[in-house]
Amino acid sequence: MSVWIDIAGLPDERIVFTPSPLSELGFALHTLAEPAHHPGLHGWTTATTAALKPDLADRLHEAVFLWGSTFSDITAAFAALPERAGQPGTTLAEDLDLLDRLADERYVAAALEISCSSTYCEGGPSPLVDARAREQALARATARGPRQADFARRLLADPPAVRAWIRRLFEDCEQAFFADVWQRVRMQLAADARHKTEVLRRKGLAEALAEVSPAVSLDEERSRIVVDKMAHGRTTAVDPAVGAGVTFIPSTFGWPHLLSLHAPGWRPVIVYPAAAPEMSNPPSVELLEGRLAALAHPMRIRICRALARTAHTTGELAAANGISAPEVSRHIATLKKAGLLQTRRRGRYVLHQLDLQVVARLGSDFLEGVLR
Repeated sequence: MSVWIDIAGLPDERIVFTPSPLSELGFALHTLAEPAHHPGLHGWTTATTAALKPDLADRLHEAVFLWGSTFSDITAAFAALPERAGQPGTTLAEDLDLLDRLADERYVAAALEISCSSTYCEGGPSPLVDARAREQALARATARGPRQADFARRLLADPPAVRAWIRRLFEDCEQAFFADVWQRVRMQLAADARHKTEVLRRKGLAEALAEVSPAVSLDEERSRIVVDKMAHGRTTAVDPAVGAGVTFIPSTFGWPHLLSLHAPGWRPVIVYPAAAPEMSNPPSVELLEGRLAALAHPMRIRICRALARTAHTTGELAAANGISAPEVSRHIATLKKAGLLQTRRRGRYVLHQLDLQVVARLGSDFLEGVLR
């Protein structure tokens, strides 16, 4: 599983690293809505939530499906404006002005879409002009509660009024807490973007992507960017209709998320965590799936139970479990391929043992993978 961004023939100068105030506000609102995703920011979320005025907290809850469990593309409005060449605003007001320039059909489609849905990459008509798309958008909103359903109905009935309401909401967030946040993080984000731009210039795209995230890389032909996620998607960074290029936006609120905007008609955007907890490189989605599949077999669970306590030979495992040595060897091969075992030789014996550190990280690796 991955998201592919075709970049064949794309010059490096079309690859942009830059902060975005509206994107950072979107991630801040997501952190407030889903604090369990961001345990390292518990102090900030607790203090900020406690300081919110009841009216603002109520309005944030009303529009939470824009930034809660999924992310709306409206926080990257610049990506739908070819004349911006992949550049967001330098202030929140400038980003909101760019958001105001989106046509109602595109704005409503982006606000009511779900980025992880199976139809995200398909495009299609806006719910404002297509009855089926409208029905699907209302169904998604209704599944998230009556307030979100009412919000979606109002957006579909009167887009200008609700768009103005959303802008005021973002402006009130800036006054309540985000101005202080942006003042604190903007220099860090700008420095991160400058550093990666310099890496791109001096060492090339592969090295720059490696610094963005271990989950972002070039394919072997160096013709596409591959974002390792538990989702399928494909877009192009060389569509003249939307302006050739890719934009990378750092976020201090991002980890463990790695947001990939790859909707048709939008310039590709990747929002990545500018800082993450110290940890070894997380496994790829493919390796994580392999580890979970390896542990799904009851006999391999029994073998792991023995190997967690001490090292065993194939013959010992066969005798203990009442199966043949070749059958044990097949199970051992599966566990080794998944990176779950350590093997060492002692004389003529080969001893296998469970890698306890890898297994101990499996839960956190899984959580990071599904939230990525």
